[in-house]
Amino acid sequence: MHPQAAPITAGGRLRNKVPLLPLALIVSLFFLWGVANNLNDVLVAQFKKTFTLSDFQAALVQSAFYLGYFVVALPAGAYMRRYGYKSAVVLGLCLYGAGALLFWPAAVFATYGMFLAALFVIACGLAFLETSANPYVTLLGPASSAAARLNLAQAFNPLGSIAGVLIGQQFIFDGVTHTPAELAAMSAGAREAFMKSEAAAVQLPYLIIGLAVIFWAVVIVLTRFPSVGVREEGVPLERGVLRRLLRDGRLLGAVAAQFFYVGAQVAIFSHMIRYAEATLPGTADKSAAGFVTAGLVCFMVGRFAGAALMKRLKASRVLAWFALINVLLMAMAALAPGREGVYALVASSFFMSVMYPTIFALGVEGRSDDERKFGAALLVMSIVGGAVLTAVMGVVSDRVGIAHAMLVPALCFVAIFLFAQQAWQRAPARVPA
Repeated sequence: MHPQAAPITAGGRLRNKVPLLPLALIVSLFFLWGVANNLNDVLVAQFKKTFTLSDFQAALVQSAFYLGYFVVALPAGAYMRRYGYKSAVVLGLCLYGAGALLFWPAAVFATYGMFLAALFVIACGLAFLETSANPYVTLLGPASSAAARLNLAQAFNPLGSIAGVLIGQQFIFDGVTHTPAELAAMSAGAREAFMKSEAAAVQLPYLIIGLAVIFWAVVIVLTRFPSVGVREEGVPLERGVLRRLLRDGRLLGAVAAQFFYVGAQVAIFSHMIRYAEATLPGTADKSAAGFVTAGLVCFMVGRFAGAALMKRLKASRVLAWFALINVLLMAMAALAPGREGVYALVASSFFMSVMYPTIFALGVEGRSDDERKFGAALLVMSIVGGAVLTAVMGVVSDRVGIAHAMLVPALCFVAIFLFAQQAWQRAPARVPA
């Protein structure tokens, strides 16, 4: 039996009733895209081993993935406005599931390019989900509890991230890593068998993920959701909104800060396994993945701690201090490789936790509905920083070593600190993390 649609205000928001089943289904999306995002950290290490890649080539996993966000974010915003939030969510899930299912033929042919294409399709789906799910959660209930609902939804994202790493650690990694000399000593047949075996390790996990995501899309299609969205309200698109946003210094500053933040986060998590293997001799990939899990736990704890701090301090002040601390932690990782450096990378996750939602909220606060939607799309586009800066870090690592490559995210956190300093000088803003 479908839940009845709740009463809607003229602004497209529920008056007083929270539709629990629709809300639970949308909140689950935060978990699902967390799984996909952090499984990539495992894939970087897995494909480096499978295809004997350089650090730069392995980083193309993240480049292909986050390029999808950049390409699709604005079309997702336009689609959402035309066809509604629910339709955008369903399309996003279908793309996510299709990309995951493409891992099976990619593994059969053991072709790195096919894996990158599958990741691009997944990312296109996630761009739809991230662009639509955040504002949709705020509309599924009264305005007075919108922040609480969004905060609850965001808490499921690091849980999904932890699940993604654990899936990779338990079902993809086998703990077997051959040195270049050992691979060179193998016969051509033995090397090919090893490569196909390692490529096949991703088939079953991604098959299950793909089928589960498509099943979730079907459940959402069959569930009655409240009618919310600009199209139903009959509000025409404000002319020149994109042109105006592209001249808005505050929004452009947030877009730049988000570019550097996502680049830093993805680069750190993508190379954490590699860093641990390189600086802690004898550490296998399966064991090194444990540091990524620890970092994600710190990330989740940091999100709640940051939210508590923002009840007392400006969000921009918390952002500035957390960015500065991470500059110091990245310097430690670069200058003190080994156990201290690994611990610094894990600890940095705590201070990264509040950055994405805080930058996002500081960029769109106080805007009209159309400005908020398309501003959100521009901020999602800035996720391409994960593609660009992870590849840059791979190049630096190939030339000067993985430890000194940690200076790349250090510079990113400097940029975030400068943005936070500018925001600090404006009116107080307490932003839920």
